[in-house]
Amino acid sequence: MTGTRVFVARLTGSGVFDPAGDRLGRIRDVLVVYRKDNAPRVVGLLAELPGKRRVFISIGRVSSIGSGQVITTGPISDRKFEQRGGEVRLLAEFLGRKVTFNDGSGEGIIEDASIEETGPGEWEINQLFVRRPRQSGAPFAKGPTALVPWSLVTEKTNDGESQSAEALIASYSELRPADLATTLLDLPQERMLEVAEELPDDRLADVLEEMDESDQVEIMSQLDDERAADVLDEMEPDDAADLIAQLPEERGEHLLELMEPEEADDVRLLLSFGADTAGGLMTPEPIILSAESTVAEGLAMIRRNETAPALAAAVCITLPPYEAPTGRFLGMVHFQRMLRYPPHERLGALIDPGLEPISVDTPAPEVSRILASYNLVSVPVIDENHRLVGVVTVDDVLDYLLPDDWRSHDDDETETAPNKRTPKKRPVKKSAAPAAKPASRGRRG
Repeated sequence: MTGTRVFVARLTGSGVFDPAGDRLGRIRDVLVVYRKDNAPRVVGLLAELPGKRRVFISIGRVSSIGSGQVITTGPISDRKFEQRGGEVRLLAEFLGRKVTFNDGSGEGIIEDASIEETGPGEWEINQLFVRRPRQSGAPFAKGPTALVPWSLVTEKTNDGESQSAEALIASYSELRPADLATTLLDLPQERMLEVAEELPDDRLADVLEEMDESDQVEIMSQLDDERAADVLDEMEPDDAADLIAQLPEERGEHLLELMEPEEADDVRLLLSFGADTAGGLMTPEPIILSAESTVAEGLAMIRRNETAPALAAAVCITLPPYEAPTGRFLGMVHFQRMLRYPPHERLGALIDPGLEPISVDTPAPEVSRILASYNLVSVPVIDENHRLVGVVTVDDVLDYLLPDDWRSHDDDETETAPNKRTPKKRPVKKSAAPAAKPASRGRRG
């Protein structure tokens, strides 16, 4: 017995390497099978290869686990992962289960599990990290924890009782939204919806933005209207508009009524344009300043943590009001230009004279051509009155150009050529553009 021991929650995200040290992918879960008289035995690892392909690595092909990495005995099969009957995924299905202590001292919830190497190519669950019920009435108090051997507890399973998702969410806390979205979609449906219910509004919003629209609709259909509206408030307006457009019209309108008025106005504006136009692609929350603002003020705006990199590449200069739809659009100032001038310099003197705005009805292919031809990260969008209504960023265009199923694309499936892309189907709602709004915005600043 080697005694090597690894906690499963800490294993997720670890790199997978071949004997030569080349990175193959990263770990997403551990699979075990139950045994009658002994602790569950590890049968393999669920790994994610480049391109988000999920594959199974037999535990017999693993030479070592530890120090944030897994080393295999050689190349691994790229066959798409399919969970077999009797296999249990520790992160997705095991953490959060209830256990009772065999000594009669009560029960607890599994927050982590350690697996131990018992021989060459043989691993099993060794200990469980269990949290007992809290003993204090304080609202934020937590119960005591214990690290107990598998043999000293028994799983408690009641028919119809859903398992807690808190431990699973905690184990995924370090994942980026795109990775968490992929991970959730790989869970059993019931477990996926349970975890989605428990995620904070802003975290769930970030995750939904990384999913295909069909998956977004599936999750949103399980949320009550109040929660769904709160999540939509946290989403970027263009993503929220795309999602609402896929919902039944009656529910979509009801959710718009429940959203914060300022957020709903942004979404209604986007819904009034075709999805394949600049108005449908744009982000209606660019950085907007006056011509009298200084370089110091401009740099302070783009330094904010919540500002997306593409939006931080430039600031828009307009006449008042300074909230889209603004007063007359004057031009843009790129952040690199601001860096070349002293802090007190007026932004109005630094406007790029060669950058022309585009209209809301500019076709998406033309928007793509403009960004590519002039090496732009973003381009301003104006209405018929020359008011700034938003900007189209390079990531907006990439989302348009990529196939609709790019997030779930498998290497062995036929690729969709860019010129064969099916345009998004967003119904155009004939609602008037919202009136100018006050300059302060609570959520995104």
